[in-house]
Amino acid sequence: MSKLRLTASKKSKTFDIKAVDAVARRYAVGVTDYVLSTIESADDAVAKQYIPDVRELKILPGESTDPIGDNVHSPVKGIVHRYPDRALLKLAHVCAVYCRYCFRREMVGKPDSEILKPVERDEAIEYIRNNKNIWEVILTGGDPLVLSSRQLKDTLDELCAMDHVQVIRIHSRVPVADPKRITDELCDALNREKAVYIAVHINHTQELTPEVKTAFKKLQNANCVLLSQSVLLKGVNDDAEILEDLYRQLVALRVKPYYLHHPDLAPGTSHFRLSIKRGQQIMKQLLGRVSGLCQPHYMLDIPGGHGKLPIGPNYIEGSGEHYVLEDYNGVKHPYEESHDED
Repeated sequence: MSKLRLTASKKSKTFDIKAVDAVARRYAVGVTDYVLSTIESADDAVAKQYIPDVRELKILPGESTDPIGDNVHSPVKGIVHRYPDRALLKLAHVCAVYCRYCFRREMVGKPDSEILKPVERDEAIEYIRNNKNIWEVILTGGDPLVLSSRQLKDTLDELCAMDHVQVIRIHSRVPVADPKRITDELCDALNREKAVYIAVHINHTQELTPEVKTAFKKLQNANCVLLSQSVLLKGVNDDAEILEDLYRQLVALRVKPYYLHHPDLAPGTSHFRLSIKRGQQIMKQLLGRVSGLCQPHYMLDIPGGHGKLPIGPNYIEGSGEHYVLEDYNGVKHPYEESHDED
């Protein structure tokens, strides 16, 4: 990981250095040289995601240092077990880059807790081994792909040896933010008989560079199934046309749009948040514009640790056997159920 070295960038004069310094005293700041090379201006879609903004120092009522309630579902360090059949394994609290809207911004990038200690890692693995109902393990963090290929291989070896663990999912920004990390050695560590899904965090087509596309291809050649996760961000991608372009390109690259997250109530992120109503309007527009392959689930994580739920628009009204259905053009149509009695 590179620290934010604006003086090394040819675009350094466009950034508010005082704002960067002020925010860096409160939150982790880090941007790879690769990401800096893709920034075209101080207020483009990539810069807004990574370059600190003084508005991050404004904390609103309702914002929380643990906005999705990880802590109440953490039986041992490194594990979040919210749902019966799946658990998060957080091996690292460090990232290749630090997104300015991150819901774990209070937990990542702290020098004293970047990687789980060996005994903590062993306890987390043992927890998964002893809980036979865990069908899927989700490596998150931090970013699991900042680990060495050896560390990642050792972890996947242990998880794949557990009969009850059938699916491994990895959430990562690395393929987009530091694509050179997707080495042959890393891909060898990921290549498994069991299903390995990689949910790539990407928010805008400006991030789909030739290097990123090559990283996707290498991961796919290593038998990884690629999904995408995006966050709906005011001023970055809160527009149906922008998302249409992103999702069409991703699907053409064999990356299935999975989640579009409504921004969480993390401290200092209010300037990224839009209303749920606006998000639903955007989703309605997408319905008529793109194939079902391009449609993500619009999701909200309920504060307090109560889990995710879809918050997309509703297209059906009524009850019993009489309904009114709204099509993607906003036109309503009556619908009468017809079926045998149960």
